[in-house]
Amino acid sequence: MDNIIYASAKSMAQAVRDKEVSAVELVEAHLGRIEEVNSALNAVVQLAAERARAEAVEADAALARGESKGALHGVPFTLKDSIDTEGIITTGGTLGRKDFVPDADATVTARLRAAGGILLGKTNTPELTYAGETDNLVYGRTNNPFDLSRAPGGSSGGAGAIVCCGGAAFDIGSDTGGSVRGPAHYCGITGIKPNSGRVPRTGHIVPHSFGAVDSLTQNGPMARYVEDLALILSIISGPDWDDPHIVPMPLGNPADVDISGLRVAFYTDNGLRVPTDEIVAAVRSAANALEDAGCLVEEDLPRAIPDNPDINNQLSQGDGQAGARRLLAKYGTTETHEWMTRLLEKASENMVSVGEYTAALEQVDAYRSAMLGFMENYDVIVCPVSAFAALPHGESMTDENRSGINYTATYNITGWPSTVVRGGTSPDGLPIGVQVVARPWREDVSLAVAQYLEGALGGWQRPPM
Repeated sequence: MDNIIYASAKSMAQAVRDKEVSAVELVEAHLGRIEEVNSALNAVVQLAAERARAEAVEADAALARGESKGALHGVPFTLKDSIDTEGIITTGGTLGRKDFVPDADATVTARLRAAGGILLGKTNTPELTYAGETDNLVYGRTNNPFDLSRAPGGSSGGAGAIVCCGGAAFDIGSDTGGSVRGPAHYCGITGIKPNSGRVPRTGHIVPHSFGAVDSLTQNGPMARYVEDLALILSIISGPDWDDPHIVPMPLGNPADVDISGLRVAFYTDNGLRVPTDEIVAAVRSAANALEDAGCLVEEDLPRAIPDNPDINNQLSQGDGQAGARRLLAKYGTTETHEWMTRLLEKASENMVSVGEYTAALEQVDAYRSAMLGFMENYDVIVCPVSAFAALPHGESMTDENRSGINYTATYNITGWPSTVVRGGTSPDGLPIGVQVVARPWREDVSLAVAQYLEGALGGWQRPPM
């Protein structure tokens, strides 16, 4: 039973259906693991243990009657604390919501529960999800399971930490500049930022009304195994008739993708932040593995990437972070975490005129066009997730190290799908992920390549706790 918590969600669901393990046993095993590790991690910040136990009893009873709710029947999962959960406190890491209990599930929550998933609790996130580490004034700091003195990344850091440790089969994070992919990299798991327009954001603390820059924030699954990303993505995707940006595009099956012959560009340095030697080595190992698989691999850097910081800064700070200020006012937050305070102060210094802001929006489209032109010659891009492995708490929030976000933020601007899978280990024993980016709407290709690399390079490994 101890090892079942490290199985894939897909395998857990099959074991429940085959009555090799009960939903009650699965839930108890995961709750036990959370109890074992969470005092050190501070990853799970709200636990719905009794509700989960009751749902597990009903799941087993339903199977006894010959009924199944769906592909996740009996599988325990957690959710980032920025995603609404009916009846469970959802703070989004901000003091104004420390006692807020939603009266409805977010779209992704409802879809996972309808598929038979059993929600165990909520995972920690920085205030309003606006940081690359995970700390807030409501619950405090989350630690990395490979080294408690280091950060698990952000903003889905609680998700990355608890999934890595076997406290949940999977989690749903959100990604505005790398907030699914960064924690996946730092915690040694896998995660995908889906294509813009794929997964509804209804019920997420950062709303879906970003208009011209809607590509930035996406909800995406985080798990130990790539096969689970494909399964979960198929459940949470598609229009909900609320989020106005979701498109009813078909979702391809990674199992139908033949990766041999794919044209792959890779780069190890984006020219904005020099990566460590172990990051370079991991990306080169991935490129070599794909060449061995019959892919046509070429080292090539999109020429538009150096423009990414200016565009990102103008989009996020040109209006003085008016969106964040509106959210803080809406929730009644008067005291903010130092990272939020610093962000707002910097944004105030970088405000631009309306004309300058609309010019920045024109630059976004020019950037996307340039990136599309590059992608005309390739099916996949393989590159770093970050310039470094997990850093000691606070260090990734320095101005110098924050520039590492440009490895991921590039693909929030384009809106393209991007999967992270573990591809190596640092000399300190820390996991290193590689990023697999595909053409628009081709999550199936990104996932297929990531799954191959998972097998070739080793994938998830159990942390030392």
